[in-house]
Amino acid sequence: MTRHSFKCIEGHTEGMPVRMVIDGAPALPGATMNDRRRYFIEHYDWIRRSLMLEPRGHSHMSGTLLYPPLSANADFSLVFIETSGCLPMCGHASIGSISFALEAGLVAPKQPGTVVVDVPAGQLTARYEKSGDRVTSVRFTNVPSFLLHRDVEIVLPQLGRLSVDIAYGGNFYPIVEVQANYPGCEHFAPEQLLEWGREMQALVNDALDVVHPDNPEIHGVKHCMWTGRPTAEDADARAVVIAGNSLIDRSPCGTGSSARVAQRFARGLLKEGQVFRHQSLIGSRFIGRVESTTKLASGIDAVLPSIEGRAWITGRADHYVDESQPYAHGFTLQEFVN
Repeated sequence: MTRHSFKCIEGHTEGMPVRMVIDGAPALPGATMNDRRRYFIEHYDWIRRSLMLEPRGHSHMSGTLLYPPLSANADFSLVFIETSGCLPMCGHASIGSISFALEAGLVAPKQPGTVVVDVPAGQLTARYEKSGDRVTSVRFTNVPSFLLHRDVEIVLPQLGRLSVDIAYGGNFYPIVEVQANYPGCEHFAPEQLLEWGREMQALVNDALDVVHPDNPEIHGVKHCMWTGRPTAEDADARAVVIAGNSLIDRSPCGTGSSARVAQRFARGLLKEGQVFRHQSLIGSRFIGRVESTTKLASGIDAVLPSIEGRAWITGRADHYVDESQPYAHGFTLQEFVN
């Protein structure tokens, strides 16, 4: 009998779960975090499935694996796992993992008040604020983000013809703004947006070759953002993000907010340094900004966005993966539908 144990810190970022593995993660070879992510996918995806899917997780679970720093200037490294796969970047999980690692005393930043994190999409620099032992906010500067395609015409049978922007903020997002055939996310049930989000991902992938200009290994659409009107006067916009086949983000989504900041800047709707208060389905929010402008190696205009939010530890857990048990490596209900 083979039994694996994973010690985790459990918590959430603005309502979206983060399960951070602090002991039990396998050693990963590779010169970059993206190489290590690839190795994890090829050899250890069973760990992702075991910790994210039922019976230990659920259809909206998200998490990270904590590793020592890879770069000389970094404080630690992260691999991102969730129900939809092993992502290059996850904003809400970055905020959560930074908060958890600091509060639990797992890292001692080289520069107090700032942490540098190696992730598969690049390197994050985050500033944090503390009150006693509590991390009260994390503001990370994300990888270069950009608007790749604008005004793409997609026909979703249930809504008709839609104009969609495709933007990158660590992951690619079709962003559906309010328009004639789409009155806003507030007019639809989350389950309906999930179903349409799955369809939108497939339609965009069929219509376009969505590839990062500097990194062809980052390709394809695995998310969708349905926007809408905010429910609070001090919020600027609202969004419901769908990831993969089953995940509805409870937070405003860190990489999604980064993509939307880049999109709005490219369209002249947001200025450098201007605050963008992005509200989620449940009313929680991230604060986004364009910290500076840059260019990709391919020459495409991009921005360095920052996303600010809060996270809370809710507990600790030991999760066991016992090979003798049924469903040891997790399951989804979709796998049992003929």
